[in-house]
Amino acid sequence: MRAVSIARPGTVTTVDLQEPELGPDDVLLSIRFIGLCGSDLNAFRGLSPNVTYPLIPGHEIGAVVAAKGDRVPDSVHIGARVTVSPYSSCGDCPACRAGRRNCCQFNRTLGVQRDGALTERISVHYADIVSSDVLTLQELALVEPMTVGYHAANRGRVSEVDTVLVIGCGAIGMGAIAAAARKGATVIAADIDDGKLALSERFGARHTVNSSTCDLLGALQDQTDGDGVSVVIEAVGLPGTYRLAVEAAAYAGRVVYVGYAKQPVTYDSTEFVRKELDIMGSRNALLEFPAVVAMIERREFPFADLITRVVPLDEAAQAFVDWDAAPGQIVKVMIQIVD
Repeated sequence: MRAVSIARPGTVTTVDLQEPELGPDDVLLSIRFIGLCGSDLNAFRGLSPNVTYPLIPGHEIGAVVAAKGDRVPDSVHIGARVTVSPYSSCGDCPACRAGRRNCCQFNRTLGVQRDGALTERISVHYADIVSSDVLTLQELALVEPMTVGYHAANRGRVSEVDTVLVIGCGAIGMGAIAAAARKGATVIAADIDDGKLALSERFGARHTVNSSTCDLLGALQDQTDGDGVSVVIEAVGLPGTYRLAVEAAAYAGRVVYVGYAKQPVTYDSTEFVRKELDIMGSRNALLEFPAVVAMIERREFPFADLITRVVPLDEAAQAFVDWDAAPGQIVKVMIQIVD
């Protein structure tokens, strides 16, 4: 059984694996599409603190149920099209006891802290799958990054009275834009790529700002009558955008960080107190999978347009090299496992 492995930073190889074991509560999935995530690129670059090598990446999954264990409910059908919640939870840490298992202290995400799904078949617990008779297998592979953005909007308590700035229009940022727009908020999208900004308008952004050619804070002052935005969702992960989020937030505003900053971040902390900001992290997703599946099923936004390239498994190594060379030109690379 073929799989793609990041052997060490900068090196991707195709390897052979044994067939997965099928436990009584497991389903065997035939993987059809895997979306590559920013965490996969960071693993390739050697910038992920959560990764040990070699690693099989992949946690954005479009698959078909190929077999199931003896204790899997009858509601799970062979041949069903599914995606997977790729997180794990211990059930006993402070986060799990608080009902927030998405940020379990001991979480091990597929393709990050444990080998993932960039292979021909995997076995997972039946409770981790989410099915849809409507979505295509490519659309199912888009569900997980959309849930991460949707969860960030939920963390920010976004509602119809809010003006929301989303910094970064990658797949997760686009999920946050779509979620905030669905909640009735006025959404402002910021990025350094005009193509991504144009796409963000199709996902509900009311205004866009190219922060490489325009003074973002000045534009926000104009667009909010000097107030600033009530919610900022940072989906880039740079020290500069971390600071920018605090500067852009209105007094009594909320800041939600999704991106992992790769270097330490230095702040003027007086802004935290003077504005009395709510500053929150947002990790993974919690209850958002069914809502996101329903949102994509309604075809409210052009989700398939997020896919920049689809390449076969044999070209996965080159896809990582190309993405590393020009990350700004790519929203989503998708690997097709089988025809």
